[in-house]
Amino acid sequence: MDRLIIRYILQFVLLVLVQVLLLNNIAFSGILNPYLYVYFLIILPVDFRPTLGLIIGFLLGLSIDLFSQTLGMHTIATTFAAFCRPYILMYMAPRDGYDFTRFPSVRQMGWLWFGTYATLLAALHHFILFFIEMFRMSGFWWTITKSVSSTMLTVILILLVQLIFVRDTRKTSGYE
Repeated sequence: MDRLIIRYILQFVLLVLVQVLLLNNIAFSGILNPYLYVYFLIILPVDFRPTLGLIIGFLLGLSIDLFSQTLGMHTIATTFAAFCRPYILMYMAPRDGYDFTRFPSVRQMGWLWFGTYATLLAALHHFILFFIEMFRMSGFWWTITKSVSSTMLTVILILLVQLIFVRDTRKTSGYE
């Protein structure tokens, strides 16, 4: 269990650093803004307590805000995504329920399930973030366009990280 906590702390720090030092400096014509740090919320265990998820979401957003000087926008968006996460997981639960030893990943849950889950959580985060950033209805379609395009780019990055860095942790029998 201690190794798992250390692994999550390292992932938290690494994702914040990648976001702040690299991805915050990437913006394609003001429409595409990748926010890979949302990946940390996505990979939390399925049976993770919602109150602890809210605290972690708050701390994740706050750490991005502190480095980006964005006055709480990321904190609000990430906390909202952490709030919605248990409901999304409940909605997407397999018929026979989750195996609580599972961690959400492409190799554990499949491409379709994980892609849908990551897209829903990233879209909620991005919509809240960009609506707070705009904070007026005059730029409604610009905000929608920015949210959808940034969500697609973020999900592509998340799937690439899954493909490259996540090992298959399922136990296989000798008969397969």
